[in-house]
Amino acid sequence: MSHDHNHDDHDHSHLDEIAVRVRALETLLTDKGYVEPATLDALIEHCETRIGPRNGAQVVARAWVDPQYHDWLLQDGSAAIASLGFSGRQGEHMKVVANTADVHNMVVCTLCSCYPWPVLGLPPTWYKSAPYRSRAVREPHKVLAEFGVELPRNKRIRVWDSTAEMRYLVLPERPPGTDAYDEATLATLVTRDSMIGTGLPLTEPTAT
Repeated sequence: MSHDHNHDDHDHSHLDEIAVRVRALETLLTDKGYVEPATLDALIEHCETRIGPRNGAQVVARAWVDPQYHDWLLQDGSAAIASLGFSGRQGEHMKVVANTADVHNMVVCTLCSCYPWPVLGLPPTWYKSAPYRSRAVREPHKVLAEFGVELPRNKRIRVWDSTAEMRYLVLPERPPGTDAYDEATLATLVTRDSMIGTGLPLTEPTAT
């Protein structure tokens, strides 16, 4: 597992003032019972499915149809992603890891919630939760099963630990039977969870 990084990587000095205030407000509202976590999740889900992850889906779809872009993406994720116009705070240093027939990749941030906002939007509540952050490393097969992802026991799971210095994006395998799909259609198969590694791409196109 790629699970070794300095705890100092997770100081919050990299957060801007607005991000710090938003986090504090979210905690206060949920602790006081003014806002249900499920409501916040619904709002985040809207941003994730309508905004952020659509960017990441375009990156994945391009890699599926363009071998040169695929290779560039794995060699220099930051530059390849930026070439499609997706860059900015929380996405300056990106590494893309590809799922294969033998290896399934999964991303976690064990001490904080470092997350590639430009391509995935806001992190979901479960990604920031202590159980996910600890169990993803200790028992990834069980965690994936709880997300509905059943993998062969002989398939190796590699867990990547994001830090303030490096964030990861999973390049899922292209679903079989999609050879006739164009790039835009392929992008509709890519889910947020498939780019974190806690899910798989869809097998049928969805409306955009």
